[in-house]
Amino acid sequence: MMTGPDQSHTPLPELIKRLNRHLKGWGNYFNVGYPRQARRGINSFVRERLTHHLHRRSQRGYQPPKDLGFYAHLNQMGLISL
Repeated sequence: MMTGPDQSHTPLPELIKRLNRHLKGWGNYFNVGYPRQARRGINSFVRERLTHHLHRRSQRGYQPPKDLGFYAHLNQMGLISL
């Protein structure tokens, strides 16, 4: 699992780079049919898992920079949206 406990040592930019590669593949897969609902669900799931992963990595809990929420911070770090 890409956001599992065994990946807590992976730097965030590297983890996002790996996730983006998989997300592009899922985006191509869901281009057929009803892409809006599927993409929205995938985006939500990925952001929730990544937020949970960041909280688990630190004993004090991960905090995004001031004036940014988690989603904005992940976007700033380069996470793509489908």
